[in-house]
Amino acid sequence: MRSKALIVIALCLLGSTFALAQDEEGGGGRGRGGRGRGNQPPPPAPETTAPDIPGVVAGGTKVQLVKDGFTDAQGIVAAPDGSVLFTERSANKITKADKDGNLSVYLENTQAANGISFDPKGRLIAARYGASPAVAVLAPTPSVLSSKFGDQGYGHPKDLVVDKKGGVYFPDQAGIFADGIGPAVFYVTPDGKTLRVANDIQRPSGVALSPDEKSLYVSDALGTRIKVMDVQPDGTLRNERNLVEMFDRLPTHSMADGMTVDAAGRLYIATFRGVVVVSPEGKVLGRIPIPRQPLNVVFGGADKKTLYVLSGEMGLRDAAAQPEFGALYKIPMLAEGYKGRSR
Repeated sequence: MRSKALIVIALCLLGSTFALAQDEEGGGGRGRGGRGRGNQPPPPAPETTAPDIPGVVAGGTKVQLVKDGFTDAQGIVAAPDGSVLFTERSANKITKADKDGNLSVYLENTQAANGISFDPKGRLIAARYGASPAVAVLAPTPSVLSSKFGDQGYGHPKDLVVDKKGGVYFPDQAGIFADGIGPAVFYVTPDGKTLRVANDIQRPSGVALSPDEKSLYVSDALGTRIKVMDVQPDGTLRNERNLVEMFDRLPTHSMADGMTVDAAGRLYIATFRGVVVVSPEGKVLGRIPIPRQPLNVVFGGADKKTLYVLSGEMGLRDAAAQPEFGALYKIPMLAEGYKGRSR
């Protein structure tokens, strides 16, 4: 009886923590909840505006809807022409949104591509999440960069960032539980070797590099802190530490996902409470509420002064749930994105 009681208590605590993450103030709507709605489209999202964050965004700036109704929207990157590309993972395609908000199919048969970025050679690189998890080149000529670490495959490669040398950092947010392999962060070197560079983060979801590429940031969807590590000349990482505690109301899960940086080194983090803006020193500068829960962010446009936010809402509350009802938003910014990389 005692063991059963302990199990019930543990399940109740887990449920209350998850509910708190869903019910806290956030990006309008219901985040990834979709409670009791099945796969029906969510109700219209309320409009939101940005608060005044000096040097980042003017107070009262409207968060503008570009388009909604996407299927399992996940990764986003700025293209050289100022447009943005984003993945619709379960639809196996990448969609392009130009500066005027016109949409077109950029690439199909993407094998469940999740995070995407361009490398210094102009190749489009993806973290593939589907039946054959890998980090791969999608275009112009498809090829696989890394599908294994040693003799072990990956579980769920989620996001990626490409450094100026052509090396790729990516988190495997799940590992392969059945094989005793946990979540980790990996680095594919410019010459094709795969290194495991961090393996003690509960659910690594997003990665970003500082403009000088001396620091790698990793978001933890099951925590409320952003990790930062020092990048070594060979791409390995040292001195792992907490950059910032994002929320003052605990316990909760941030559901932190994709991230990007601006030219001043500020970090923009997609969380269930909106886009949290953090200084390079780890100070929370403000939070931009988004109508739907942010999944990923990037600076785009010809001058990289528009922040694009890819958002989603779950249709089902279960282990197989996907953010089916995706939306793309844009925000005119005072800050300028870092122009040395596509992300």
